[in-house]
Amino acid sequence: MLNFAFQIPTKIYFGRDEQKNIGAYLKQYNPALRKLLLHYGSDRIKRCGLFDEIAASLEAAGIAFAELGGVVPNPRVGLVYEGVELCRREGVELILAVGGGSAIDSAKAIAYGALYDGDIWEVYQKGINLGKALPVAAILTIPAAGSESSKSSVITNEALELKYGHSEEVARPVLSVVNPALFATLPRAQAAYGIADIMSHIFERYFTNTAHTDVSDELCEGVLRAVMRNAPAVVNGPGGYDAWCEIAFAGSLAHNDLLGRGREEDWACHHIEHELSAVYDIAHGAGLAVLTPFWMTYVYQRNIPMFLQFATKVMGVEMNRDAERVILEAIRRLREFFRRLGLPGTLGELGIDGSRLEEMAKKANGVAFGEEEWKQGNFVTLPWQEVLEIYRMAL
Repeated sequence: MLNFAFQIPTKIYFGRDEQKNIGAYLKQYNPALRKLLLHYGSDRIKRCGLFDEIAASLEAAGIAFAELGGVVPNPRVGLVYEGVELCRREGVELILAVGGGSAIDSAKAIAYGALYDGDIWEVYQKGINLGKALPVAAILTIPAAGSESSKSSVITNEALELKYGHSEEVARPVLSVVNPALFATLPRAQAAYGIADIMSHIFERYFTNTAHTDVSDELCEGVLRAVMRNAPAVVNGPGGYDAWCEIAFAGSLAHNDLLGRGREEDWACHHIEHELSAVYDIAHGAGLAVLTPFWMTYVYQRNIPMFLQFATKVMGVEMNRDAERVILEAIRRLREFFRRLGLPGTLGELGIDGSRLEEMAKKANGVAFGEEEWKQGNFVTLPWQEVLEIYRMAL
């Protein structure tokens, strides 16, 4: 096990109707808070009454707000620029994101930009560590990205067809409200994309070459099994509050850093998927559902014991003498699980052909920009040619 430091400062208020108390919770965090930016996606939060509940709670607490909607999946840097200017003009002291990972990630980018004199896109593109940001809070409406308790965010520059992440502790939300009852009306596809993203966040931490990680192994495996047990109910019905509670709790655990402590993490699948969603604007979870089984098929021979552990303890495959057959059966079961949720199994099903695969592989590894290549992943390091091979397998 590796050395580590660990702290999760996000306070999560979990349960029914907790969004109605957001004003009081924000005042507990900062009694002097006067004005915030309410940042969200579509007008769905107004049509369903959520906006009015939030506004009433903020008014009761004496907190004024400006608002900025329009966040879309794969959140755009153009809206971030707009939010930065709005925060400066309105004297905003905190950003309250209402939505899923896209809204929360956009809020984090705005929070950085409001206190930064330069171009916020450069922070994401060049990995500039700022060390400061406006505080962010969140009301979660889609469990998926885990951004409600993570320090990470991902922003897309649609003009450049680039998608980059940035992580600093200052961007981790100070508090988040998670009411699983808000998820009941999510479209089936969105629920499925969220499941794939949650599982991928765990896989990125689980597949490691670090030895003696029994505790975090068991945590990863247990959360994965719980997600797979409850996912069919929330995607295909009948769902129910209790099943959504399990998924929501898993989503936060999957990306708040707990499951990766003491072990080297991978992150190849996430990074090579970012190229797909940057160029083709597909749902992140859909891309991960396609790529993950092909990544597993490509790399499993480099660490047979790790994949045997996954096969037997997560996917429930019975152990026998033929280790490779056990592993391939586990990967088949994972692919079939995604299929039962209605997720795509190939890039072709997402409308992606082979015309830009080499371009995306080179962008994923930096060589497209004339830079020295950075290889993707730690469990298995992948040069751009191997990233390309995974893309081709996934067609």
